[in-house]
Order: sequence, then structure tokens, then C-alpha cells
Amino acid sequence: MAKPKDNSDPAERDAKDLRYGWTTGACATAATKAAFEALLTGTFPDPVEIRLPKGQTPTFALAVNERGEDFAVAGVVKDAGDDPDVTHGALIKVRVSLGAPGSGIAFRAGEGIGTVTKPGLPIAPGEPAINPVPRQMMGEVIKEIAAAHGATGDVVIEISVPGGEKIAKKTWNPRLGIVGGISILGTTGIVVPYSCSAWIHSIHRGIDVARALGTEHIAASVGATSEKLVQELYGLPETSLIDMGDFVGGMLKYLRRHPVPRITIAGGFAKMSKLANGTMDLHSGRSQVDKVFLAALFKNAGAEPSLVGKAKLANTALEILQLAGAEELPIGQVVAEHARAVVINQLRGADVVVEIVVADRQGRLVGQAKGGPRSENESDV
Repeated sequence: MAKPKDNSDPAERDAKDLRYGWTTGACATAATKAAFEALLTGTFPDPVEIRLPKGQTPTFALAVNERGEDFAVAGVVKDAGDDPDVTHGALIKVRVSLGAPGSGIAFRAGEGIGTVTKPGLPIAPGEPAINPVPRQMMGEVIKEIAAAHGATGDVVIEISVPGGEKIAKKTWNPRLGIVGGISILGTTGIVVPYSCSAWIHSIHRGIDVARALGTEHIAASVGATSEKLVQELYGLPETSLIDMGDFVGGMLKYLRRHPVPRITIAGGFAKMSKLANGTMDLHSGRSQVDKVFLAALFKNAGAEPSLVGKAKLANTALEILQLAGAEELPIGQVVAEHARAVVINQLRGADVVVEIVVADRQGRLVGQAKGGPRSENESDV
């Protein structure tokens, strides 16, 4: 029996039989705890235990420890479990030094840690790219250790990741305006393997930055080929480009609550046909092209019964597109129009003008449906 199609948001599905890992925020917290303990007592706890926001208490082995007259350094190698995380294996180093009395906790970006340069992120421009929850976690361990040893807790926490600037090129950071390295992330401290939550989080931040910059038009693309086509059509700035990947559901859910004036969603024929059929996760391992659905679109477009039959028996979406091309049947346009209707339904009345762009494998335009949900009579933007 065929596996039933799962149209749910991938961020809401649990990974099974895969090993969980730890976020950069959890690793930085463990290193902070070990370094501050050593700064006050002269001894590094190893392994070091921390408490995560939901109460779990993992332990971390130290890969680096160093103590000077007025500072201590500890480092933890990030283990992302079975998740294909680009920071897996990175060394997260924290240098803790005493600050001026009454100064509280100050965070600094060391080697390989990015600095925020654009609005719209949870951290203000000019600050090191250390997100709020990791800051809170590190603050709590500083407070706990300071109280245990009668210290003030006025410290400077400098985080570094050797090679972080190179790693950051594989992330969204350059596009989000985070320069110089990676971010210290995590809301739970745990990396759920293949949960796709990190990617969807990046989509959210990309939308946040675009909104903060007053961007009128964003483009969310499945991959590089469709993004290139959108750029040829509109020449949008990089801050308007969202690397959606397969996660159209997670993006649309966020857009419902955080709308932008206009969005172009672009992708290849196969994945846009999935969207046209109501699928919110476009990954080939989690959803398949429905050839019966495409054959029905052939029929609606006026194809002869023999062509409809060939579409049902086709091996791939590419073969279906080629069949349509041979008969000058605008199947790409039909897919675009159906996909646009699905997106409008998913946005549930959000004030967003929607456009769908469909590309073939060579990046050529084969379908484009413009307009928006605001009214039936609106003009194209």
C-alpha cells in the first residue's frame, strides 16, 4: 500500500529513530559555565552540566580549557546529532573575564561570530549575533555561579568559533545582514534531526528583515534556478530574496501573521505542481508528484483523451511537461494558476499580493500567475 501523502508543516513532525543534538546556544552556555567557574575557583568542571529551557540537563565535555590571571576560556565541540547542520563539529569557545562593578553581562563577538547590521532581527544592529534565548541561558549560569561564590556577576562573555566566517557562507547570515561569522542560536537548546526547524527559522528571519526595511516585494524560491529566473524578471535586492527550499507551508504560516505587500513564489514545474495540488512540504522524500492530478489539469486545459492517458502513465513530471510542450498545451500556466489559488487559501485573507512563477529545468519561464487576494478586480502590481 502506498504511503499516504503528508501535507503537514515539516516543522511540526517529530523525527524518529534519529539522534538529537545540541544548538550552538547550548554549547556556548556550557562553555560559559565552565569558564566562569574556573575564573572564580581555578578549576574547570568537566564534563559540565547545564539546564535547558524545558528542563533537560545535558552534560558537555570540554575540548578546550585555558586560564589566565583575569580570564578563563572553555570550548565545546558542537554535536548536531543526526541533523545535517553546517555547524556540526564546530568548536564553540567562550572567554569570560570580569567586568567593571555594576556593568552586568556584556557580550562580545570573537573570531567567527557575526555582527548584526540590519534591522528586523531579534538582536539590534551593531550587536554580536547571539540570539535572546542563548543570552538568557548564559546569563542564568553566570547568576547561579556568582551567587554560589559571592561574586557580582559583572562579566564580559566573548564567544568565538574558529572558521566561523567560512561556515557562515553556507548559511543565511550574509543575506540577513549578519557579517563576519555565524550566529549563536537556539530556543530549546536541542537540535531535532531533520526537523527542518533551523531552515524555517531562517525563512522567518528573512521575512522579518524585509519587513523592517520596508520591502514591498519579496521572492521566495525553491532553489537557485528559480531564484535566478525571478532576478531576471524583477532584479530584486538580496534582502528581498527568500531561500524557501521545500518549506512553503512554514513560510505561508508565518506570512499569515507577518504579511508583506507582495510575494512571488518561484519553483520548478514538478514542485510547483505539488503546491498546486495543496502540498505544503515539497521535498521529494516527503511528497510525490501526483500524475493523476496533472492529467486532470491536462483535461481541464482541453487536451485530447489520448494525451490525458499519456500523462497518467508518464514516469516523471519532466515527461509530462514535455508532452504538454509538444502539443502546445500551457500546462505550466495552469499549474501556476492552481498554485496561486492554493497559496491565497493558505494565507487566509492576509493582505498579500500573490504571484507564482514556474520554471523548467533550464530556468525558462513556463508559467506565471499574477494578482492577489485583496479583490477580484485589482490590477496586476
